[in-house]
Amino acid sequence: MGLALSAHFVRLAYPLPGGAAVSVLDIDHFRIGAGETIGITGPSGSGKSSLLYVLTGLERPQRGSVEWNGLDIAGLTESARDRWRQGAVGFVFQDIHLFPHLSALDNVLLPATFRHAVIPRTVRERGRALLAQVGIEARPGPAALLSRGEMQRVAVARALLLAPALLVADEPTASLDADSARAVGSLLRRLCREAGCTLLVVSHDTDLLTPLDHIYSLRNGHLARWRAAAAAS
Repeated sequence: MGLALSAHFVRLAYPLPGGAAVSVLDIDHFRIGAGETIGITGPSGSGKSSLLYVLTGLERPQRGSVEWNGLDIAGLTESARDRWRQGAVGFVFQDIHLFPHLSALDNVLLPATFRHAVIPRTVRERGRALLAQVGIEARPGPAALLSRGEMQRVAVARALLLAPALLVADEPTASLDADSARAVGSLLRRLCREAGCTLLVVSHDTDLLTPLDHIYSLRNGHLARWRAAAAAS
């Protein structure tokens, strides 16, 4: 079951020398329905990364609420936000962050090592099944032998291992060729749809964003509906 977001009057500013501050986020209202696929675009420096940090509890805003299924994570302590994120959120990044000396399966299983001293057989089987779903068989060789596109597909499988209710993808296709980018975008949508999780994608890739339910533009810290995507086409 995906998470629903209700964020209100979110303000984030960073201090400058001399006591001044620069406004980074100034968002009155932002809502995401459970299980929706949402894209966020905008120029460099518009606050996209800061928005992701606030929405996933990596950073706390100076003002405002960020409620996922009614839980205001902006009001939690840092350790409580960490626990919430570990249980609820999966991440896919542009910088794939695989351990090159580990196999594809061992990379997928890494999130489980934070919960289990010995990885249960059911979790290991889920890892193998996810690799099959993304088209990467559980090869014994190191991940360093995979192509860039294959590595990103492994990263998608890793993000879904613990069945997160929210999957966040930050520029997941920026370092991929066109064919690999299309494959990763299709995987993200399909696997989230099958799992029922909410998908939040930050990207400049129009091909990646267009099939999503809704797309928003972030400029100078302000969020606006860019256009409805797949639902309106």
